[in-house]
Amino acid sequence: MAVAPNELLRIAVAAAEDKKAMNLVTLDLKGVSLIADYFVICHGNSDTQVKAIVTEIRKQAQEAGATIRGIEGLNSARWVLMDLGDVVVHVFHRDEREYYNIERLWSDAKVVENV
Repeated sequence: MAVAPNELLRIAVAAAEDKKAMNLVTLDLKGVSLIADYFVICHGNSDTQVKAIVTEIRKQAQEAGATIRGIEGLNSARWVLMDLGDVVVHVFHRDEREYYNIERLWSDAKVVENV
């Protein structure tokens, strides 16, 4: 059974918050990009925290029945990209978050206020 995009977004955000993800931002990409419906962007203050955030999102998404299509960058834990299908999660290390500033690249997308 597929998980609806808005429910998958809620799961990813809740899991990231459980692991104290910092500066969590959700972007609604519908009508802006064909890549995904939503981006979740957050960061951790250490490699360990980045890995913990990703692990928790993976665990909760799988428990809900979602398919994890791919996870890139987990070994270095500097910028981890999680492809959950309609939701793409970017978990940065604090330093890389500031450097890449991907929110600026997707400034046409609406910020989702209530997840």
